[in-house]
Amino acid sequence: MDHWSFRLVDVFTDRPLTGNQLAVFEDAASIPESLLQPLAQELGYSETAFAYQAIGADARIRIFTPTSEVPFAGHPVLGTAVVVATTIGADRVVLETGRGPVPVRIDRATGRATRGVMEQPIPAFKLYDRAQEFLHAIGVDRSLLPVTIYDNGIPHVYVMLERPDDVAELRPDISSLTTLARSSGKSLIGFNVFSGSGLAWKTRMFAPADGIAEDPATGSAAGPLALHLARHGRIPWDTEIRIAQGAEIGRPSELLARVTGDADRVMRIEVGGYAVPVGGGWFDGELLRAIGTD
Repeated sequence: MDHWSFRLVDVFTDRPLTGNQLAVFEDAASIPESLLQPLAQELGYSETAFAYQAIGADARIRIFTPTSEVPFAGHPVLGTAVVVATTIGADRVVLETGRGPVPVRIDRATGRATRGVMEQPIPAFKLYDRAQEFLHAIGVDRSLLPVTIYDNGIPHVYVMLERPDDVAELRPDISSLTTLARSSGKSLIGFNVFSGSGLAWKTRMFAPADGIAEDPATGSAAGPLALHLARHGRIPWDTEIRIAQGAEIGRPSELLARVTGDADRVMRIEVGGYAVPVGGGWFDGELLRAIGTD
């Protein structure tokens, strides 16, 4: 029988059944193009990764949310890197993404969890021109820092609140956020709300227009968040911060982020965390291929 196997990995956590869930198809070459999006929708995770052989990299990956393909996302890169590194026995892998090659360092700690650190694309950024609509949708009056949109392959907008408890207690209007994303021509956009101080920060991310009401851990948003904080003097440059996310939806996660450079030039953005392979499964390729050609 023709099976399309996948691995299940919990990402940005060192404990199984927490963090952000990811399905990784380690050898997706035999899966028809027309079935990639339906498979991601069937699994229903924030993202699903499809891995292929690559020239000049350890693997090429394509990343799908339940509704669309994205050029880059953090937890699929970290989770896939851990799977690939385990398979080939490496402590560093390079994954080719839609935003170019992403190197990932692997720390093989004892136990089931493996730590990885990825070097992320440096985002473009600008003030968000619909800040008041965003604030209204989440039910707050103001942001402590300018409401800014960063894009490293996925656009993310950031609002800072006074206290972490304010972030935890948010009850955003998901319908309004969906309308805001779609009316701006960006159905794929992450709305981030955060607070904290020093090295400890808390965040929540909503992307309902892309089928993600709330994300347990958003690697693509962690790097720009660190940059946002450094640019505005909330953290020192070249300092690793810890970002808590996901507790409100029962998937507590921890992300690590560091930005190197200064206000004139950003040299490097790194995002890391742990990942735990927890299982796997397969789809009946013969059956699905036949349906896909009907």
